[in-house]
Amino acid sequence: MAIATVAHQEIHVGSSVVIEASAPDRRYKVVFEDDGETGYFYAVDPAKVSQPIQDAVQIYNVKSVADRQHPSVVEIVWSSDNLKAELLINKQPHAVFDFSAKQGYCLSGFPPSHSGWSKAGHAWSSQVSDLIK
Repeated sequence: MAIATVAHQEIHVGSSVVIEASAPDRRYKVVFEDDGETGYFYAVDPAKVSQPIQDAVQIYNVKSVADRQHPSVVEIVWSSDNLKAELLINKQPHAVFDFSAKQGYCLSGFPPSHSGWSKAGHAWSSQVSDLIK
């Protein structure tokens, strides 16, 4: 399954930034946000006007990032079926959203599920990266 890199941006952890990345077919979108204190990744369904954010996973607490004084590169890739998005920071996978399964995964496993999505929780497993390949 071919992937499409739709966002590639250098950031400084702890500096406010929002990176939006729509699927190539534009049906879904994901958003990475660093608000200065935390980094989050959001699954967005623009068709759900009243509540477009379907799920959210925490990527980091700024104070816990050991090398935050160095720039980082954020990449967002989409699978060829336009249903799975992956967040990479410095080429390392940190989170995946699977829109078909309504499931989000992240290295932190946080927060607990609070919506109709991710009923199995957000825990990462070795199989998660295979969703994007």
